[in-house]
Amino acid sequence: MTDHALLGPWVRRFLLEYLVQERNLSINTQRSYRDMLALLLPYVGDHLKKSVDRLTVDDLSADLVRQFLADLEAQRHCIAATRNQRLGGLHALARYIGQNSPEHIEWCAQIRLIPFKKTAHPDITYLDKPEMDALLASPDRRTAQGRRDYGLLLFLYNSGARASEAAEVRISDIDWYAKCVRIIGKGNKRRACPLWPNTLDELQWLAAKRAPEHHLFLNRNGQSITRFGIHTLVERYASRACAQSPSLGTKRVSPHVIRHSTATHLLRSGADINTVRAWLGHVSLTTTNIYAETDLETKARALAQCAPAAEPAVNKPWRQQPDLMTFLRSL
Repeated sequence: MTDHALLGPWVRRFLLEYLVQERNLSINTQRSYRDMLALLLPYVGDHLKKSVDRLTVDDLSADLVRQFLADLEAQRHCIAATRNQRLGGLHALARYIGQNSPEHIEWCAQIRLIPFKKTAHPDITYLDKPEMDALLASPDRRTAQGRRDYGLLLFLYNSGARASEAAEVRISDIDWYAKCVRIIGKGNKRRACPLWPNTLDELQWLAAKRAPEHHLFLNRNGQSITRFGIHTLVERYASRACAQSPSLGTKRVSPHVIRHSTATHLLRSGADINTVRAWLGHVSLTTTNIYAETDLETKARALAQCAPAAEPAVNKPWRQQPDLMTFLRSL
């Protein structure tokens, strides 16, 4: 059996060469594709009673892929958005194989004809200003641990950084004179974000007497914090802040919810949509527009600004209002 017929070599080249060298995709995206294949290949092998190493490209039929996607929803209870994410990875693999192996063009077309499911855009969860203030007030800043946690929460809110981005920030990424931080986002895209004076104060305390190449945020063991550690920290303090702001109990608070809050509060403060796009590191304005569409307060303020002047009230007896009487008689 030729290398071109076997699926394994294509998977290795796809993960190690195409995603990394040609596409320069983020680590999280690479892991998402890897995890999809780690679920798919054993599923196909079990159904065909073949070793994963002996699977061919043609073994990965469109019908079997459809069964796999249905199994994700039925057995693993994945929502349609997750199912579509897995299918997107499969489409990318099929396109890569089809572009480099002409004999598999028809197979590629069959895989890529599998459609995405239509999904409703989920409502964006964000914190109102009093809720955000309660979250920031929840760490006990009298302790070193509490002050570190406060600095991290304040940084997330100030910068709108993703958890993975905050975990990778190094002391050298802080420009103390320009009062900004350099953040490396998806696809290794870099952006600069201005910092509030009190954010800088907290970061200076965190960075004191440490080398510039060290990660800025550390865990309780003095090691670089992970994005999972940041998620746990945010959830812990959100639970604690419920005592001060009970409405937090109705929301599932995460680092991304803080990111949504940053975007929403920037829009409410009058920042234009393109500034918010650059602040968050979005490639397209389409992504950022979601915040403008969901923020009712900003919509109401814009509507109030263009509302026509109110006409003076006319206090006529209802019987002397001809328009009303004409309307009633027409019923």
